[in-house]
Amino acid sequence: MAEAQKVKFELEFPVKCSKPLLFQYLSTPNGLAEWFCDDVNNKGDNYTFIWGDTEQKAKMIGKRPEQFVRFRWEEDEQAGNKYFFEFKLVEDEITNDLSLWVIDYAYEDELEESKKLWNSQIGDLLHLLGSN
Repeated sequence: MAEAQKVKFELEFPVKCSKPLLFQYLSTPNGLAEWFCDDVNNKGDNYTFIWGDTEQKAKMIGKRPEQFVRFRWEEDEQAGNKYFFEFKLVEDEITNDLSLWVIDYAYEDELEESKKLWNSQIGDLLHLLGSN
């Protein structure tokens, strides 16, 4: 039997703050520790995200200042999977409205739970930024 594949999903969140400020919260250990997890340690492109007694390791596999940052969980890296999670900043050319896109993968039966988790996490970020 073939192993279940994760499905890609994207969520869009309007954000009212500057691109440089938002990007700092998405791409730096201190910024991520403010809303994404309890603490972050990093060495180069290797990040350890800490939630209470739980640690999860990821590698930053892509970054373009004020545009996007992409991570791959260590277990996906070791399994040879191409799954990742990404924070992408998109600015409307006409209105200059800024949106944060979260791109992630989840198993079909965990999809709604994953979306709820991201909505909660990004809600924390928007609250922190005074953007909600």
